[in-house]
Parts: sequence; C-alpha cells; structure tokens
Amino acid sequence: MNEAANDIVMNMDAAEGILPSNDNPEEVRADRKNKLAAALRLFGKFGFDEGVAGHITVRDPLKTDHFWVNPMGRSFKQMRVSDLLLVNHKGDVVEGAGLLNGAAFTIHSQIHMSNPAITAAAHSHSVYGKAFSSLGKTLDPITQDACAFYESHVLFDDFSGVVLDNTEGERIAAALGDAKAAILQNHGLITVGETLDAAAWWFITMERSCQAQLMAEAAGSPISIPHEVALHTRETVGSPLAGWFSFQPLYDVIIAEQPELLE
Repeated sequence: MNEAANDIVMNMDAAEGILPSNDNPEEVRADRKNKLAAALRLFGKFGFDEGVAGHITVRDPLKTDHFWVNPMGRSFKQMRVSDLLLVNHKGDVVEGAGLLNGAAFTIHSQIHMSNPAITAAAHSHSVYGKAFSSLGKTLDPITQDACAFYESHVLFDDFSGVVLDNTEGERIAAALGDAKAAILQNHGLITVGETLDAAAWWFITMERSCQAQLMAEAAGSPISIPHEVALHTRETVGSPLAGWFSFQPLYDVIIAEQPELLE
C-alpha cells in the first residue's frame, strides 16, 4: 500500500472515534432530521431536482417502522426540518403537514421493511444518473471513486412506469439486497446506507461516477481497474465509515451557507 493510501486508511480509522453516539434516541432523531433536510438542500444545489420527482428517507430511531421523508411539491432548495413528514409503513403521515409522494412511499417503505440495517435511502432523477440508466448496465471500475460501487451495486432492468405498485417496490428492494446502490433502468439511481450521511454521499458520488463514465466512453475506450485492485480500493473508499465521513464537509458547508434549513 502506498503512503497516500496508508494516510487515508489511518485517517478513516481515527474517524471512528468521532462518529455520533446512538445512546440518546431523541438526539439521534434530531441529527437524522437535520442531515435529511441538509441532504435535500445539497441535492437541490447540485441540480438533482426534476419537478416533484426525487426523495430521501431516513428511519426514525424511536419508531423504527416509520421513516422521515420530504413532502411532495416542496423544492429541495427550500427544504427545512419543519417540512419533513413522518410516515409509517402503511403510508400514513403521522407527523408533519404536506403531501406524501406515492412513489417515495412505494419504493422506500419496501426497502426499509426488507432490511433493518438500512437507515436511509436516496433517489432522484439526476441528469447523468438517468442518462446512464438508459444503457442497461452497471458502472465499470474505471476510476478510484467508481470503485466504491464495484460489486456493490445492481441493475434493476424491469421498468414499468412510475413506481406506484407495492409489488414493484418489493422487486426493487429484493434486487438491491445488501448492495449500496441500484441503477433503475430508464429511471435513475437509488442509494442506501447505514447512515443518512452515507446514503446521501453514495448518491452524489455515484452520479459523478456516471458522468465520468459517460464522458470517458464518449472520448474513447476506458481502461478498467483490475479486479483485485478494485476490490481493495472499495474497502477504502466504499466502506460505511468512508461514506459517512465524506458527507461531513458537504454538511458543514450547507449549514454555514443556509442555516435556516434547520428551522
């Protein structure tokens, strides 16, 4: 391992000591809601919004069969903590005022129900993600960043229109399995994580990886990173801790720029 890679691993190991504590569920809930509103603002800032499409959810730590989600029709760019909806797995809004996106419930409820280890999920109709999804294939390990998804994402190639049927949500959840992301063919990307931070970061870096591969393939024939090297790289840049840690600078910046999102 080279010196730079050693530094990354050492710094990530040290970061374990600054992960937020889960001892107080009320504090965990507040942190998750803050991070959710911030992630939505970041998605808006990066141009991931497309009309009323797109949603991020995070499991509630007190009512674990409930999740927080952005209301339909509220711009990512204007999202506040007070706008968020608390929804149960039946589709009832039990806290907050606003419309529940039917596709958000159909997809995310099935993902949250299928895997208790998933704390958060992110999906939007980002430009490069939906462009890449039309190719009907997974990402190649052509960059260090793309290696985060090497053998850790899947292709869901059964597009049947807007996802409003629970059975399609079930199929997406089943296809996802223990992977961190899925490319929904002719639709876009969805990412999941053990933390909201990781799920949001996986989406951001996956969108950029789709952009990089589209550009590389337009210019020529990209050279893939060898299998063993890609796997080893994934252990560094694709771990749950790496996902959490990579989100922190973005969170700090958006909070400094737009502190009203915490209202």
